[in-house]
Amino acid sequence: MPRHRFQLNISAEAYLHYYRGAARAVIVQAEDGRTIQLPANSFRPFVTADGISGRFELTLDANNKLVELRRL
Repeated sequence: MPRHRFQLNISAEAYLHYYRGAARAVIVQAEDGRTIQLPANSFRPFVTADGISGRFELTLDANNKLVELRRL
């Protein structure tokens, strides 16, 4: 299964746009240079009072569907 790693830093204020549905996708650049679009709600388990910050690993299936998203 393909795995992609990326760094993400979104302030709590900026994440409110995603949380409220004004923006439905988060676009990130993986460490290998690929641009990946993910559903914003995939990041809800990682939201803190400061927003979302950290290095993540995305696992996709053969159809490029999200299998797992985890913070490293």
